[in-house]
Amino acid sequence: MADIIKLLPDHVANQIAAGEVVQRPASVVKELLENAVDAGASSIKLIVKDGGKILIQVVDDGAGMSATDARLSFERHATSKIQSAEDLFNLHTKGFRGEALASIAAIAHVDLLTRPQNTEMGTSLKIEGSDIISQEVAVSPKGTSIAVKNLFYNIPARRNFLKSDNVELRHITDEFQRVALAHPSIAFQYYNNGSELFSLPKANYRQRIVRVFGSRTNEKLVPVQEDTQVVKLSGFVGKPEFAKKSRGEQFFFVNDRFIKSPYLHHAVLSAFEGLLKQGTHPGYFLYLEVDPGSIDINIHPTKTEVKFDDEHTLYAILRSAVKHSLGQFNVAPVLDFEQDQNLDTPYAYRNREGVLPKVTVDQAFNPFSNTEKKPSFRQNFQGQQIRGWENLYVGLESKVGKEADFGGVSFESDTISGNLFPNYGEHAETTTTTFQLKRKFIVTTIKSGMVIIDQSRAHQRVLYEKFLKNITVKGAISQQLLFPLKFSLSKADKIIFDEIRESLGTIGFAFGAINADHLEIKGLPLMIPASEAESVLDELISEHQQHPDEDNFSQTDKLSKTLSKCLSVKTGDILDVGSQLALVNDLFGCKEPKLSPFNKAIYITLTEEEIDNKFK
Repeated sequence: MADIIKLLPDHVANQIAAGEVVQRPASVVKELLENAVDAGASSIKLIVKDGGKILIQVVDDGAGMSATDARLSFERHATSKIQSAEDLFNLHTKGFRGEALASIAAIAHVDLLTRPQNTEMGTSLKIEGSDIISQEVAVSPKGTSIAVKNLFYNIPARRNFLKSDNVELRHITDEFQRVALAHPSIAFQYYNNGSELFSLPKANYRQRIVRVFGSRTNEKLVPVQEDTQVVKLSGFVGKPEFAKKSRGEQFFFVNDRFIKSPYLHHAVLSAFEGLLKQGTHPGYFLYLEVDPGSIDINIHPTKTEVKFDDEHTLYAILRSAVKHSLGQFNVAPVLDFEQDQNLDTPYAYRNREGVLPKVTVDQAFNPFSNTEKKPSFRQNFQGQQIRGWENLYVGLESKVGKEADFGGVSFESDTISGNLFPNYGEHAETTTTTFQLKRKFIVTTIKSGMVIIDQSRAHQRVLYEKFLKNITVKGAISQQLLFPLKFSLSKADKIIFDEIRESLGTIGFAFGAINADHLEIKGLPLMIPASEAESVLDELISEHQQHPDEDNFSQTDKLSKTLSKCLSVKTGDILDVGSQLALVNDLFGCKEPKLSPFNKAIYITLTEEEIDNKFK
């Protein structure tokens, strides 16, 4: 039998490796930024064009590379970070496997310009699909500039799977933020299609967080600090009242490396137990310093998952530190045994304003008058209470010992029906009967039995069809605001807002001035009250951030679904009988009353036969 196993050519092996390392343009940005950090740069510039598909360039003022190092850096498994297997358990750098540049060069055009500090001339290197096109001496500033052009040019199938420029730009922004937040001592600049998105000077952790997520973030932060033999913990958590429905502002950094850890995330959530509204998530920026030998960061190609030696102890320390900070800064409720409870204001009077006592003056009173003063109403009433109390019992003595006659007394009572579920239909004489069950379901009768309706899903369906009708039939109807509302935006939210701005206009939003971190709302859809405008817009941005790749539906349809979810009645809301009847009638007037906009069942029916079977 002939031999069938052969070694793969280098360019094929590099393309296979690129599939693990480079999933999208954001993967390239992550690798290049981390290389710049490892090079000891004090200033890093990121330049992107067309969502990273055309150009990704990173310029730093780090150590630079010699001509030989520049050539070797694009070979597989060539690295300056480790020398032996033991070094894997004592890592202080970002990259260490030596596959990133080789994988990137296999699927793109790469231009490298670099110069170390102790030389006068630098090196220029051009590579296309792992093939070195040219290498020559060139004039270059200190540091390294690497430009990745035409990503996936030789793998068109992979390029076709990339999303729109805005979606890819959002992923790039996420990677940029993670690196920038981990290294506040480095200045960062970020440009997209020639416009500046971020300019971050050197700062401390708090200042860097505020610079990235906007000035309003400063008031949301609660500092966390804990120093133990296992871990040195620092950072910030968000106040519970600023919790969002998305998980965007949640960051763990271990030894200045961004990681994802559901286990540590649960520790933070448990510290917020009882402080958050249902369906909301707290923000946090937590920095952990541990012994490099106690973690393994080589368990995933993207190096965002870390395995800890002693996770249980780390969980307990993290939970305790966050809970302590929330209590220390009066965010969480605490018991104060030293406070005198007699000085506390009762709850019934806590929100009341002080009322000045009123003094009534009888202006007709004359102390020198000889005429007898007519008693006032109060005096007359009090006198009758004192002198005429016997008249209250006149006529009762004849009733003593006899049965009192209550025939003339009438009592108010509800009409009692002997049939719990009356049959009604088109010609039924009885009226519709509804009641609310567990503040979640509406129970109503039908001819064959009864219907149990999920009130939240039913209202979602009603609102969803109203929004679609307003958009498609009537056009975008907007209620103009007398006083425009101002809404604060972070840079990342601004990117998402730009994606959905046109669709927001089609459903009734009207915007005024829009600058770097604020936008002005001049008009709202008819069914959105002004008091809910900020929370609704935040929900629309968060929903689009969580589900950006659902291209099967139009953006307007997705926004209508999100609006119906925001504005619908929730589980726990109390509805009066009139509201229950209106919701039932509106639901069965919809084109699709069985399913919610999110394809979940709205109601179930129980026939009279099924009810009878329960009693057999």
